[in-house]
Amino acid sequence: MKEELFVSGRNIPNIDPYLHIWHWQIPIYLFLGGLAAGILFLAAVYTILGKDKEMQATVKWAPFIVPFALIIGLFMLFLDLKHKLYFWQLYTTIRLESPMGWGAWVLMIMTPISIIWSASYVREVFPNWDWKFKFLYAFEAWVIKNRWYIAWPMAIYAVILGIYTGILLSAFNARPLWNTTILGPLFLVSGMSTGAASIILMSKNHEERRLIGRLDLLFIAVELFFIVHMIMGFLAGSQVQIDAANLFLGGEFTVPFFVFVILLGLLLPAVLETLELIGFKVPIIIPAILVLLGGLIFRFIMVEAGQVTRYLY
Repeated sequence: MKEELFVSGRNIPNIDPYLHIWHWQIPIYLFLGGLAAGILFLAAVYTILGKDKEMQATVKWAPFIVPFALIIGLFMLFLDLKHKLYFWQLYTTIRLESPMGWGAWVLMIMTPISIIWSASYVREVFPNWDWKFKFLYAFEAWVIKNRWYIAWPMAIYAVILGIYTGILLSAFNARPLWNTTILGPLFLVSGMSTGAASIILMSKNHEERRLIGRLDLLFIAVELFFIVHMIMGFLAGSQVQIDAANLFLGGEFTVPFFVFVILLGLLLPAVLETLELIGFKVPIIIPAILVLLGGLIFRFIMVEAGQVTRYLY
């Protein structure tokens, strides 16, 4: 039986062979990529500012998550590929207009940087750690000496990685919901927020948690601004863009979007973090977990909802 697709108020046969080929792998990949970008960006910024001693979880502990997040994210992307044996062609075929090509190279750069950054802290975190190969001690010493210089490209590529997770969707011009320039900055800020939430969960320093909590409040405010801006932009556009906005304004994604993303994933964590900052005792684990879950659900909703609408030709 043919699938039916709701477009501009009408049911039409689904003749697009690429519709609904993205399932759970891509949202997880986008989430982990944004999370990794947020952690590495904050680690790099505080290293550049010379606050690496005060921000131990930000600079030292949280980056240990990143190599695993990137590797799992790449594996999710690999699982989603139709022709898995030809993934290497992303690195041999240079197409400047290809978001997948840009993303492949950014991940190729960021993954070893994240491993090297974390490895330079291994012996601080695990005092009994011993490198089996002696040359690694010299390399470790060089990395430690030059962390400040490494932090600059790490911060830049972290921003590119965070934006890329949104551009990967917005490059699909045939999907009205994804065809917006706001998606890159929106996913970047959302990734920064989930990265900040991860740091809050790992930090044992009250002042560090308060500082990262303030940053997370800023990220949440900017993310809400971008979401409102995106929806208002759709409502001011063509009919298919209005239909895309209506998916969240009375359509099938209204309840999960406003309950799990806006309310539980953004507003409630913002309120709890504000209460904690002004002196109330709030278990910091609650808003941090809500931000992480909200960021993950947001990507599931955006990926799924983006496949529901299409332009009519």
